Amino acid sequence: MKKILSVFALVLCCMLVVLPACAEDNAAAEPAAEAAETRAYATLVSDANELIPVYVDEEAEGAIGSLEQAISDFTIGDTVGGIVKGSGFYSLFTGYWKNGVMILISFVLLYLAIVKQFEPLLLMPIAFGMLLTNLPLAGIMDEPIYEIISNPTYHGKAGVPIYNGEVLVGYQYVKQNGGLLYYLYQGVKLGIFPPLIFMGVGAMTDFAPLIANPISLLLGAAAQLGIFAAFLVALLLGFSPAEAGAIGIIGGADGPTAIYVTTKLAPGLLGPIAIAAYSYMALVPVIQPPIMKALTKPEDRKIVMGQLRPVTKTEKIIFPIAVTTIVSLMLPSAAPLIGSLMLGNLFKESGVADRLAKTAQNELMNIVTIFLGFTVGATAKADTFLQVETIKIIVLGVAAFGGGTAGGVLLGNLLCKLTGGKINPLIGSAGVSAVPMAARVSQKVGQQENPANFLLMHAMGPNVAGVIGSAVAAGVFISMFG
Repeated sequence: MKKILSVFALVLCCMLVVLPACAEDNAAAEPAAEAAETRAYATLVSDANELIPVYVDEEAEGAIGSLEQAISDFTIGDTVGGIVKGSGFYSLFTGYWKNGVMILISFVLLYLAIVKQFEPLLLMPIAFGMLLTNLPLAGIMDEPIYEIISNPTYHGKAGVPIYNGEVLVGYQYVKQNGGLLYYLYQGVKLGIFPPLIFMGVGAMTDFAPLIANPISLLLGAAAQLGIFAAFLVALLLGFSPAEAGAIGIIGGADGPTAIYVTTKLAPGLLGPIAIAAYSYMALVPVIQPPIMKALTKPEDRKIVMGQLRPVTKTEKIIFPIAVTTIVSLMLPSAAPLIGSLMLGNLFKESGVADRLAKTAQNELMNIVTIFLGFTVGATAKADTFLQVETIKIIVLGVAAFGGGTAGGVLLGNLLCKLTGGKINPLIGSAGVSAVPMAARVSQKVGQQENPANFLLMHAMGPNVAGVIGSAVAAGVFISMFG
């Protein structure tokens, strides 16, 4: 625990040191950057009246100097100097030192993923994406550059006609293609990858414990307390309602949901929110036990719960269909996440689509996980990540996660009293949707008090209910602020 806290303290200290300089650099660089961008090219805009035509000299653009001129201009010194100045090492020590800080942070995250095995399947591609996007001059996340010229064809390619009202402004061409991860990132930006992840999660999830013990749904709902508490605190700290909603979702301990909501409400905060969400998911075994023990009595932690009733195949098939219909009618904005989750589960429970279920669980899930983590990490650029807001998000994230754990445990205490001691309050902590890690933590803490206690299946009920709860909370924020 001390080592983990030391690592995060080191990262936060590095960010605090560089923040003032970052603010000054950004303030000085923005006007120059905007001017350079205006001179270099014109981008497409939604309003035709804002189009700025940029006409280039096609003949000069395609002209190539003579061999004699190139030989006369060649010098070894200038060539070597150009290679040195064009290298990433030179840029790191001259104008991109903030990128160096981000590269060091990516090394820390890689260490946590590989050595400490903190959610490595996602933390590793996220950290590597952060590394690549902060390598100077690599351009791995650069957007494509467009230009508008007068000729309908240019270098053998037909341009796209651009009109200002009824007046032809010119023809648009791609002047420079975007970076690799820019194109892969469209799956995140357009909200494609998170629902596909949910489909895989649904194909791996057994909702039988929730069906057998419907009261678990209340525990999953109570664990969303941290989401709304963090939302309110974020508003008090000056974040906009949309940004506060994206930050609050961290409390659900559901990475894909956090990413989905952030792309809809606050795309500029995607890097910090994604890293905070997955970091805290990985730290479930560290964060939850102290909260669970502080809010429960030893005698309550020793409670042995009775065996769950058997659930029929018919119930398992009806459940995903019913949940999708009811939730989507009540909250249409939650339909992409809930629908994908339940479709994956229907593949599994129907018994007639084994190939689809296995594909969703394995090949599809693994491919999308790589793309999702890789591109999300690539959004953590130095200029956007090294901000005061990032530290606020990290602090609010852990508060949201702790609040969600506390909400589930507190309702567990209440249900324990109301049922005459038939419910162990520890299973309430599994209401956050870190499946199945949170349920395993409930099992572990329960067995520490009573070795004969087996809470895993009972905790899986609130755990899978938390997945549904976080998706519903996401739908609420998107419908309100999206």
